[in-house]
Amino acid sequence: MSSIETLPVLRLRSQEDRRLAQGHLWVYSNEVDISATPLKDLAPGQQVRLENHSGKTLGVAMVNPNALICARLVSRHPGTLLDASLLKHRLQMALSLRQQCYQAPYYRLTYGDADGLPGLVIDRYNDIYVVQIATAGMELLKDTLVAVLINLLSPHGILLKNDAISREQEGLPSYIEVAYGEVPERVQVIEGELSFSIDVREGQKTGWFYDHAPSRLWLAARSQGLRVLDVFSYVGAWGLQAARGGARDVLAVDSSAGALQLLQDNAIANGVADRLQTRQGDAFEVLTALRQEGALFDVVIVDPPAFIKRRKDHKNGLMAYRRLNELAMRLLDRNGLLVSCSCSMHLAREELVDTLRAASRHVDRMAQIIYHGHQGPDHPIHPAIPETEYLKTVIARINRAE
Repeated sequence: MSSIETLPVLRLRSQEDRRLAQGHLWVYSNEVDISATPLKDLAPGQQVRLENHSGKTLGVAMVNPNALICARLVSRHPGTLLDASLLKHRLQMALSLRQQCYQAPYYRLTYGDADGLPGLVIDRYNDIYVVQIATAGMELLKDTLVAVLINLLSPHGILLKNDAISREQEGLPSYIEVAYGEVPERVQVIEGELSFSIDVREGQKTGWFYDHAPSRLWLAARSQGLRVLDVFSYVGAWGLQAARGGARDVLAVDSSAGALQLLQDNAIANGVADRLQTRQGDAFEVLTALRQEGALFDVVIVDPPAFIKRRKDHKNGLMAYRRLNELAMRLLDRNGLLVSCSCSMHLAREELVDTLRAASRHVDRMAQIIYHGHQGPDHPIHPAIPETEYLKTVIARINRAE
């Protein structure tokens, strides 16, 4: 605990505390009364006492005057800073939720604001922890965080994977470093009955995507005897689960030769290599080529990277999603299943559904949605922050229109 009086003040403009009163945690730069409390006087990452226009204390926030989201509430209790004690408490709370939901220690341990830890993502691979920091305030607490993790969880190794483009918005440098212990070149992750080898240093994000796990297992249970096309396959999470579920054969498509090599290694390790083929290349080009070759599949999975990273990308991103889903639909045999995914925060679920509607009409298909997938419980949703609900999976049966 610290005295609230010792903190610098950040005061909001009139009526700009309404969203916070409803449970949100973010303050935008245009909501600050800069005449009373100039943002330029505050250092990136500094903790401040947040006040409404009349001077009432709203809590303690981390500030970054250089970012659009210039402050993030870390506590609504006056005098409670985000320090070693509060970090430990919130990590314990996050851990208890995951242990309640998962039998094995493979999950996202913390998910930023939804766990009361703004800008902090930690993925757990048994006793290896991969940490991503996205805010200046959490960056200042990096050493404290590592010490708390060591004390609380006794890890074998902690990797700081701080190379995300989003760090640029906070004015933070890009780096990857082992903060504690040893982190092997390859790390194992278990999902369902499968074990995957991943590259946490050079791989995408933290090396793995835990968020789609519930949908992957749903599809695997319905893959017996099917021909599967896994586009944007990465290291095989979707395709190999389908193979394990009995798929007749799987064609995995990815632009990365390294990812496809790991996928093949994972297929061998899990005893499904005899049903796997890979094809390296641009997804749109490969889908077009497959159609020209007359290829047909019972399942087509399209799980692309975010096509809409910023609001201004929305129009072009929406067009890319539609084009991708049209190409996928044309490759489906009778009663085929389209697994259409989006991790774009700025694409609403309703928009993805409408994209499938428009795509199906354009290619003269009938779409029947049979499943809606969401991020797993290790990615809890903050009810006041819609941005924490970013992941969408829609599975539809596709047939020719009659």
